[in-house]
Amino acid sequence: MTTMPSYRAATVQFEPTMYEKERNIARLVALCEEAAAGGARLIVTPEMGTTGYCWYDRDEVRPFVETVPGPATDRFQKICETHGCYIVLGMPEVDSATDLFYNTAVLIGPQGIVGKHRKSHPYIAEPKWAANGDVAHQVFDTELGRIGLLVCMDLHFFETARLEALAGADVICHISNWLAERTPAPYWITRAFENSCYVIEANRWGLERTVQFSGGSCVIAPDGSIAASIDSGDGVAYAQIDLGAVRKREVLGEKVFAKRRPELYAELMSNSFTWNPGDFFRLYGYQPIPKGKVSQLAVVQFAPSDDPAANLATIERHARDLLTRGKPEMIVFPELALTGLGDPAARAEALEGPTVAAFTRLAMKLRTYLVAGIAEREGTAVYNTALLAGPEGLVGSYRKIHLGNADAGWATAGDKWKVFDLAIGRVGLAIGHDALYPEAIRALALRGCDIVACPAAIAGVFTGAHAGTTIPHNYPIPKGADPYHWHAFRARGGENNIYLAFANVADAARGMLGASAVFGPDTFAFPRQESAILDGEDSAIAQIDTSNLDTPYPTNVVRRKDLIVMRLPHHYLPLVTWHQ
Repeated sequence: MTTMPSYRAATVQFEPTMYEKERNIARLVALCEEAAAGGARLIVTPEMGTTGYCWYDRDEVRPFVETVPGPATDRFQKICETHGCYIVLGMPEVDSATDLFYNTAVLIGPQGIVGKHRKSHPYIAEPKWAANGDVAHQVFDTELGRIGLLVCMDLHFFETARLEALAGADVICHISNWLAERTPAPYWITRAFENSCYVIEANRWGLERTVQFSGGSCVIAPDGSIAASIDSGDGVAYAQIDLGAVRKREVLGEKVFAKRRPELYAELMSNSFTWNPGDFFRLYGYQPIPKGKVSQLAVVQFAPSDDPAANLATIERHARDLLTRGKPEMIVFPELALTGLGDPAARAEALEGPTVAAFTRLAMKLRTYLVAGIAEREGTAVYNTALLAGPEGLVGSYRKIHLGNADAGWATAGDKWKVFDLAIGRVGLAIGHDALYPEAIRALALRGCDIVACPAAIAGVFTGAHAGTTIPHNYPIPKGADPYHWHAFRARGGENNIYLAFANVADAARGMLGASAVFGPDTFAFPRQESAILDGEDSAIAQIDTSNLDTPYPTNVVRRKDLIVMRLPHHYLPLVTWHQ
């Protein structure tokens, strides 16, 4: 099959009406005809667009379900045949063999049904009437390239989009009934950005059974920029799909798929939080999670010099300043903050060396935990390492697992995740480009981390509304006050229900723009549970809570890990077997 190098795509935004299936289909047909007449070759419509969404139970939705193929898909297939286009339709499907109902996305082409995706990760509404999807995460070869399908809540779990991207998806068509935040939603943008693929988002708008939907349908480019969007109301938005841009598979200039470490991702195939974590982690007397507490966590961003003594003085100055403003029990500094970014191997030293000793003494003197990066030498190998020191001395270290382009030629990759139990909670360490890999932070969360400290030196743009423009806000979806609508690494906190302390280098000459922050564990808490730095050399401090009421089961989201519990690892096998 000959693949078009570029084509026009469209997202359709629509408000269906419950009990008025024929009206809904007629309106969707008209919108798809409009998009096809406007030159769109791929047209994506919202989740459950034929019927509406908020059904009480199987009996209520039963009169409106259909098979695939069926009368509804036949009507859209005629459009595809006439115009030579493809349409993604959201509908409630009935399986004629089992009489089970599914929330389904169907890809229809000029020749008929190309494939379908049954929503695999249900939202709170689906168990009222729909079964968990058993036909899911396939990628379909078409003349428009390789197309994947996801439905709403699926996208909360990085694994779903990653599965499709690893299978070669150029475009992920995400149909949704998204709510509770302003849109285009940060999760949508993150999934496009971290997989370097297009996401075509078709979301409904309007009010249904007290539920206010967000609208904001859009086309998101592989760099996370918004190519086209709609605020509220029915409508169509168009954007060009460039398959050449997708197939570079570059995230901030990094060939991330080539640098994945699937041999270290085995725990993604299990779920440590399906049992009470208080029981699970203390099983056989091994590594119970610390009690936790309310405390403060801070990050600092600056441009390290090539003088370790000067860097240590900068670290001390910021730490003392933070201790006058609050009582942070952990302060995280950037990657290579101790030895500098220029020729790190030339200043690399052993963990027993003088810079590590001075850093450790500082943490002991200040009686707080400090995390910072250093070039570590062990024998002939040099590692990009993060140190954790505190009142008791050097607690431990971690060697960067996912090396970036800047590490090439001097750093050896690490091969072990590291977690440490402190009074403030269980702490995992990650470094810089590790955070570009959702697999890395997920592995630490599955080990029970409350906090991930991430010293970083990441260049490029991974924040903002989209390329500096403003995303509209459609009342009354809450937005709260935050300096960034989208930050690629905010998702790492929310999707893993952890506190993420992201401390990035701020050095404009190197293209490193900072954007450091302490991110909270609940994506949908407004105003945001975070403290962010906008630019320049600066620090930020936030209160965190890893404590728990005195009950047998967790009462704190960081301990309960709601989004970890809802993972469905039986779908995820390619994440640990796929090698480029």
